[in-house]
Amino acid sequence: MKQLVWIAALTLGMGTAQAQDFKGPLTATWNAFDTTKAPEAKTQLANKLGLISKKWANEWSTHFYYSLAKTIVSYNEKDEAKHDALLDEADKEHEEAVALMGGKENDETYVLGAMIANSRMAVNPMQRWQKYGKIFTDNLNSAKEINEKNPRIYYMRGVSTLFTPKAFGGGRKAALPYFEKAGTYFATESNADITKPYWGKTQNNYFMEEAKKEDKE
Repeated sequence: MKQLVWIAALTLGMGTAQAQDFKGPLTATWNAFDTTKAPEAKTQLANKLGLISKKWANEWSTHFYYSLAKTIVSYNEKDEAKHDALLDEADKEHEEAVALMGGKENDETYVLGAMIANSRMAVNPMQRWQKYGKIFTDNLNSAKEINEKNPRIYYMRGVSTLFTPKAFGGGRKAALPYFEKAGTYFATESNADITKPYWGKTQNNYFMEEAKKEDKE
């Protein structure tokens, strides 16, 4: 009986260790992706996140970060077909992450869904704003219902407002309050656990400074 208990404990311990193993590579790769400004390096690191998502295929967060990386990379792709292809991959990984969470989205996956929609719209705003603008807004509203203190909700609203023409309610002055609110919530966040997303703080600080400048229009 003691031997059976020991074997069971050892098996449980091995399973826990294997589950923990993914956090180191995921954290290091994501942080490298998040801090580099070189487009080629971002693409390479996004591909590395893809390998991590395959190696630890049963962890929702590996798929989440791969989807997030693909979405961020897509903003630099001006060819509409290639842009959409990147987002098709992001959508697939986003769906996989949600499936591994039991099919129930949380505030972070809703924010990611909003970001994917925003990128779909950004490549062809005149033709796509009506469809993807609604998806963007609906996802952020759903995220807010779950956790209104998630800073990425306000960061994404700020970015969207910043790049919206002033005639339609956008511009620097209109965007600034969103970045400032996001900054307040970012200040309380910890970056100790990669499975509790903390991305966006550096980008929010950058856009907040941009929003403080005078509109040229």
